[in-house]
Amino acid sequence: MNRDLDEGDASVAVRPTGSDASSGSSPARPDPSTRPSRPRPTARLVAEVAGVSRTAVSFAFNDPARLSPETRARILQVAEELGYRPHPVARMLVRGQTRTLGLLLPQDIPQVMENPYYSQFLVGLGQVVHREGMSLLLAPPIRSSMLQAIPYAAVDGFVVCGLEIDRGEVAELRRRRMPFVLVDSDAPDDVPSVEVTDRQGMADVVRHLLQLGHRRLAVLSFEGGPDRARHGYRGPLARRISGLTEALGEVGLSLDHPDVQFVEIPCTRADGFRATRQLMTSDHRPTAIIALSDILAIGAIDALHDLGISIPGEVSVTGFDDQPEAAWVRPRLTTVRQPMQAKGRVAGDMLISAIRGESHHPHQLLHTALIVRESSGPAPT
Repeated sequence: MNRDLDEGDASVAVRPTGSDASSGSSPARPDPSTRPSRPRPTARLVAEVAGVSRTAVSFAFNDPARLSPETRARILQVAEELGYRPHPVARMLVRGQTRTLGLLLPQDIPQVMENPYYSQFLVGLGQVVHREGMSLLLAPPIRSSMLQAIPYAAVDGFVVCGLEIDRGEVAELRRRRMPFVLVDSDAPDDVPSVEVTDRQGMADVVRHLLQLGHRRLAVLSFEGGPDRARHGYRGPLARRISGLTEALGEVGLSLDHPDVQFVEIPCTRADGFRATRQLMTSDHRPTAIIALSDILAIGAIDALHDLGISIPGEVSVTGFDDQPEAAWVRPRLTTVRQPMQAKGRVAGDMLISAIRGESHHPHQLLHTALIVRESSGPAPT
């Protein structure tokens, strides 16, 4: 082995020439902008300097148990001195895994981040990723296609949000033998999934308003997706509407009743604001607004404040989710609490189990709870 390299200096010294060398004076410091860049150190160089094989270098980073502690320590020390780091793609190929979980999203990231639900869901999923020492990859649709996003994501498995299962994504994930967990989907019996009691929660909050005497109602619903015309409502939206119609039917009302207005809009605070302004400036004003998500309900409260309408004196407002802002807005929002962070944690735990090939319960149903606050009150006489 080369003695100079064994002593820890893998670079080649360049001695000064010309007048500086002959005069004995200190040479001028070279300009960093003109200094040739050193090539990236390789595993071969680490092996040469450490006096081991390239396979031993790979073991030092990927399978330390196959080396003695002394040999691994020497390899890691040389790698540190040379500035060597294994290429991440090469490590993936060696290990056969990426140490990354994927979150397959139903919308583009800007749209997803406008909805506070996802920030809470990511807190729970992120706790699992942190605990396992892994990374998280957000995979939005590519050219509006969730299916096209799958091949480009270097992940060990997917948490899939809001997927309609009769599309091609489930078949593609099965074909690739990719572990996955569905969230808020109508999952097949053999596919792991996590959902909440949307129907029961919606029925509870509607019954609360009906018991307060409200009969002129407006429903702010988020949109049902591009396939609604062909398949009808799906997933959480279908379950919430089912709970809504169940509670209305108990007092002889329905979504087709003249006293019930149903408005389908994008799930943003601004759209909740605009829809509520239109409702409250019409000739048939509701006494209660039932929003199928908190973000729509908070937009409705914004509009009522803007119009100078008393909440809940003239109009009651309810939501669904129990986002943190539901307890900050004034008046505080009556809503249905769903365990958003717990949903993310459970989905992450189920995916880790699937990646490890462990058996687990295929479906997890988390419970909702009615949270009554100041935004709901008796119907005005």
